[in-house]
Amino acid sequence: MFEHLKNKISEALHVFKGDSKITEINIASSLKKIGNALIDADVNYKIVRNFIHKIQEKSIGKKVLTSLNPKQLITKIVYDELVLLMGKKNVEMDLSKNPSIILICGLQGSGKTSFSSKLAFFLTKKNKFPLLVSVDIHRPAAVDQLKLIAKKVNIPVFSLEKSKNVIEIIDQSILYAFKNKRNIIIIDTAGRLAIDQIMMEEIQRINQHSKPNEILFVVDSMTGQDAINTAQSFSKKLNLDGIVITKLDGDNRGGVAITISSIVKKPIKFISNGEKIEDLEVFHPDRIANRILGMGDIVSLVEKVQEQFDEKRTRKIYQKISKNSFDFNDLLYQIQKIKKIGNIKNIISMIPGIDKYFSFDGDHKNSFKKIESIIYSMTPYERIHPKVFSDVKRKKRISKGSGITLSHIDLFMKQFYDMSKIVKKIHAHSGKETIKNLLYQMIKKENYN
Repeated sequence: MFEHLKNKISEALHVFKGDSKITEINIASSLKKIGNALIDADVNYKIVRNFIHKIQEKSIGKKVLTSLNPKQLITKIVYDELVLLMGKKNVEMDLSKNPSIILICGLQGSGKTSFSSKLAFFLTKKNKFPLLVSVDIHRPAAVDQLKLIAKKVNIPVFSLEKSKNVIEIIDQSILYAFKNKRNIIIIDTAGRLAIDQIMMEEIQRINQHSKPNEILFVVDSMTGQDAINTAQSFSKKLNLDGIVITKLDGDNRGGVAITISSIVKKPIKFISNGEKIEDLEVFHPDRIANRILGMGDIVSLVEKVQEQFDEKRTRKIYQKISKNSFDFNDLLYQIQKIKKIGNIKNIISMIPGIDKYFSFDGDHKNSFKKIESIIYSMTPYERIHPKVFSDVKRKKRISKGSGITLSHIDLFMKQFYDMSKIVKKIHAHSGKETIKNLLYQMIKKENYN
């Protein structure tokens, strides 16, 4: 996510390295590169021109010219403008009614149904009780798709398969929600390959009848500027409350996320950056600006970690580390929890400076696969007695069983012991458990791609 843009902006800001002040020459060179980076990211040319002009205005001045660290100053100005461009601040959903109704709309293939399921799962973690409702009476497999995804996380789906009346489906779903104590109704509407009159009339009718708390418009980031044009068309017919951007993991450019809010005048509320049901993030303009500028997003990372890690189990692991009894079962548990947080590449983008330790040639979704293969090739006794691997014969057997070279086995063992020592020091100095530090060290040590 934003990988290409982040690298290009980093190159642009590198112009100021070693300079003691901002001049017209170095600022012109840097801004040209930033502008090109934004255009490459599929940001509208007029918006780029205005963006660059604002940075230039704020950069050239006496206070700036006498600055001792121009790179930091320009970075701060670019950061501020990015935050403004992406909507300034996070806007939360209105879930004040019981039940609250969330209407999901967008073109076919934009990811509406997947997002509806992800949103329902997200809300269950906030102690809500969502009900998914399909009013797609045009696509036969729509209800089945929704049920298939929702079943995995035990979220109910309401539908009237024999009914072709969207109003009847909505009315019956509200009764079902009251009866079964579901306090949020998420309505997944039909999509079309293009905007047409029938589609717009149907969605307007659903809106007028259901009176939703929130109308969220879902756009596919891969469609670039077309996504923005579609959002504008929908916004003219419906009073959208927010925008959801999907498939950001498949688009290194990310121009839609940067510009859509400023053009459509509606906040981005969520971004989806993976196929897993937990791959959904609340959109925070300031945090995303940090990621684009390579400064990470520790706040979002800690929020994700807290959702997955069991505090009691983590405390026990720290105690084991402090007593030098941390074993491979403990490591395997931590890895499995980290994988549940989401796409490992996105996790790494949240930690400033950590990406230089990684190379994502190939499938980054299986970033920990080699470590898991090594541990799964061990006997139960070996997993809880790491010291037995001073025996070369055991390592050779693990190498054959896992398909991992002996040199990688040796490297893994060394890093396992190094990690244990590092976390033990953290524990000794902090006097309390710090999940974030443990996660950081574990990720830093994982470089087997």
